[in-house]
Amino acid sequence: MKSSTKNIAEGKLHQAKGKVKEVVGAAINNHDLEIEGKGENLDGKIQEKIGKIEKDIEK
Repeated sequence: MKSSTKNIAEGKLHQAKGKVKEVVGAAINNHDLEIEGKGENLDGKIQEKIGKIEKDIEK
């Protein structure tokens, strides 16, 4: 698998995991888990963007 495709897939996975943590943290009133989820979601978005940039460079 190309690096760009891998980064896009992993970025989407991190976004999904982060969103779950964020929602669960809010539901159980655990601010640390909610913040961790927001951070992981942001990391996933960044990783996905990196993958898209790499894909554009490969063209």
